[in-house]
Amino acid sequence: MLLLALRGRVQESWGIAAALGAAFIAFSAIPITQEGYLGFLPNHTQDLWGTQVWYDLIICVVISLIFIVPRAKAVGMRVPLWVIAVGLTASLSLLPMVARLFWLESRAKAA
Repeated sequence: MLLLALRGRVQESWGIAAALGAAFIAFSAIPITQEGYLGFLPNHTQDLWGTQVWYDLIICVVISLIFIVPRAKAVGMRVPLWVIAVGLTASLSLLPMVARLFWLESRAKAA
């Protein structure tokens, strides 16, 4: 119910997307520093569930980009650089990309 009441404020909020991105990057820094950049590989290659999660994440990122890229191009974002970053880091770059997209769109509406 609360989510429905906040829907208008939350929908396409660059601030919320940026905060989520910053929080996820900060959280991700811990396992990266403790286990290294490739520490996720054993989790995704040791059994079929890990492999399923790996494919699921790839599919979600690709679907997200399919919806985001046309909007990003429309507001003048440098899409190839963002797609490369998202391809290399998934949500670590996807959330900041969405935040940037929402910010540019809100700026365009205000102009």
